[in-house]
Amino acid sequence: MSSQSSSSSLDPLQLSRQFTISEIQIATQNFDDSLVVRSGGFGKVYKGTITNNGESLLDVAIKRLETTSSQGAVEFWAEIEMLSKLRHCHLVSLIGYCNDGQEMILVYQYMPHGTLEHHLHKRGLPLSWMRRLKICIGAARGLHYLHTGTGINHGVIHRDVKSSNILLDDCWEAKIADFGLSKIGPTNQSCTSVSTLVKGTFGYLDPDYVYTGRLTRKSDVYAFGVVMLEVLCGKQAVDRSLGEEQWSLARWAQDSIKKGMLKQIVDANLKGRISHKCLKKFAQLAEWCLQSHLNQRPTMAEVLLGLESVLALQEKSNKILQPSGMTVSGREVPKLIFPSNWEHSVGGISLKSLDIYLYAVESENRTLRRFDFDTINVATENFSNPIFLYYSEDLYKGRLQNGQDISIYKQRYCESYEDKMKEASTLFYLEHKNLVELLGYCIAGKELYFVYNFASCGTLEYWITGSNICAPLIWDVRYKILLGVAQALVYLHNHAPIRVIHCDVTLRKIWLDESWVPRLSGFEFSRCFKIDEPDYIKVDADQCTRGYFIAPEHLRHGHLSTKVDVFNFGYLILQTVFWRTSIGVLVVEAGKQLGVESGLTLRDWLCSNISGADSSQICRCIHIAMLCTEEDANDRPSMDAVIGMLLNTSSHYHTLPLPKKSFYYLWDYVNRGAVKESELLSED
Repeated sequence: MSSQSSSSSLDPLQLSRQFTISEIQIATQNFDDSLVVRSGGFGKVYKGTITNNGESLLDVAIKRLETTSSQGAVEFWAEIEMLSKLRHCHLVSLIGYCNDGQEMILVYQYMPHGTLEHHLHKRGLPLSWMRRLKICIGAARGLHYLHTGTGINHGVIHRDVKSSNILLDDCWEAKIADFGLSKIGPTNQSCTSVSTLVKGTFGYLDPDYVYTGRLTRKSDVYAFGVVMLEVLCGKQAVDRSLGEEQWSLARWAQDSIKKGMLKQIVDANLKGRISHKCLKKFAQLAEWCLQSHLNQRPTMAEVLLGLESVLALQEKSNKILQPSGMTVSGREVPKLIFPSNWEHSVGGISLKSLDIYLYAVESENRTLRRFDFDTINVATENFSNPIFLYYSEDLYKGRLQNGQDISIYKQRYCESYEDKMKEASTLFYLEHKNLVELLGYCIAGKELYFVYNFASCGTLEYWITGSNICAPLIWDVRYKILLGVAQALVYLHNHAPIRVIHCDVTLRKIWLDESWVPRLSGFEFSRCFKIDEPDYIKVDADQCTRGYFIAPEHLRHGHLSTKVDVFNFGYLILQTVFWRTSIGVLVVEAGKQLGVESGLTLRDWLCSNISGADSSQICRCIHIAMLCTEEDANDRPSMDAVIGMLLNTSSHYHTLPLPKKSFYYLWDYVNRGAVKESELLSED
């Protein structure tokens, strides 16, 4: 298929965005190898950042065809053709493409959690059994959609179903990817075949397809059966560890099951985590997919139904195992138990009880690894790598033997163990790309350690207060950080399985990864609510959040609601805009630099002092900060509304409502260019 003929039949300019090679080079920093997230038969895949409708930044995955690849224009245009017509929540979305000279590049939505293959076989976060089941169900739904009609009166045979083509988004939802080898065929018969040259990946290839060249939807079913065995066994489709005589996972697993060795082939990370009935039914379903004869294999609809019944069995088993606790979103949330007579307890707080809690909730959320002390001691080189020493002597950088970088928090003896246990229990139920990820823990004697994903760029506090050694971040990066934190708060307030008020949204709690994506941390002071509970409570004065910028109703009267987080976020905006920690100091300093007689405005000053600044967008952010810091909590917007205001960057800030009584009077400063210092610092 030539590019010209394909373009005319598909009209891709109407179906997807066409990028220039210069746009792609900017997005990937000229194809910087540090941005490569994976490689495949087509070529390298880069993480990049593009502008979305000229207004906001969007992370994308950029797949570039290599000249040495066995694939080429045929697969390139086939991918565009398929994904331009396919729309489903379990299929990866194509954003656009670039066809410039020898360059053939595809641009997709970015999947923060990478591939299923990565987490099963490489150094990714170990997946719990429940998560594996849900990923299988998502992928099965995507394949069922392909096979049974896609709105184009045809079915699609994927032809390359494998764990590396199952991507995982920020919520761990499965997305089928890579349609370069796919074929379109009629949907009226389940075994309608397409005669074609045999293509695919060894280990997943349907034997009947290999022998006859007849491609059917049941070929995808066979490959999916292999994926199910990968999920269950933790082995690769072609795995040398299976022995010299037999590298095929499918054959090895089938032989082992026939010998009555089902429990022995289960992934070591899942031992004791799968109910007997669930394990047996899952294995039978995988075997059914791997039948030699096509007509003996199930359809993807039958596979999907079987997987959903397996999930129901496991959920029923989990409910029996869990201790009683409060109900959240239809699920039982076990309570933390702190018996005083257990070993390794400090001040009445049992460290061993953490193990009980982790076992109780693992199957509902994810596997949380218990590290032995030797592992983290080696990873940190005997705790010789503190992260940003002059901010915390308790956070260390480490590297596991598999190459994964981690952050390790060491709990001090004199500090509250209950606070850290509370943070751990909260993080079990929270998953978002802008929240820190708890990977595991370690209990050694009376010491408690928590292991998090590594934030290579440190904290936002480090960049602002360390301005003497760190260049201030350009405006686009600052805006990206603010937007990410806002999205995390919207998730906590509205979309998490448990509603959470963070209560401590500060510079120190914002960790930054290598792409400047912010991750909100520090849930020691957070408050959790049931989904159907109001988020407003009154607490005693000694239970109020400690900090240097506290919402007035919380500080004065102990009133606590999501509007406390909104207030903190408003202050965070000002700190990030002015690149200072103290509001009074930073604004007065700006006023002094302006000078009354200079005739400059705040917008001029900001534009000249922030690299890449858009004065209208910056002033809009300051305006939003004023709304967030209204003295009366009822006058503050919700974080949902804040997101809407932040994203509407094309509008001028004066289209927003005027603040009524903001805690700090920056609104006058923005409009008049300068105010008296005494007026500025007034908190009346």
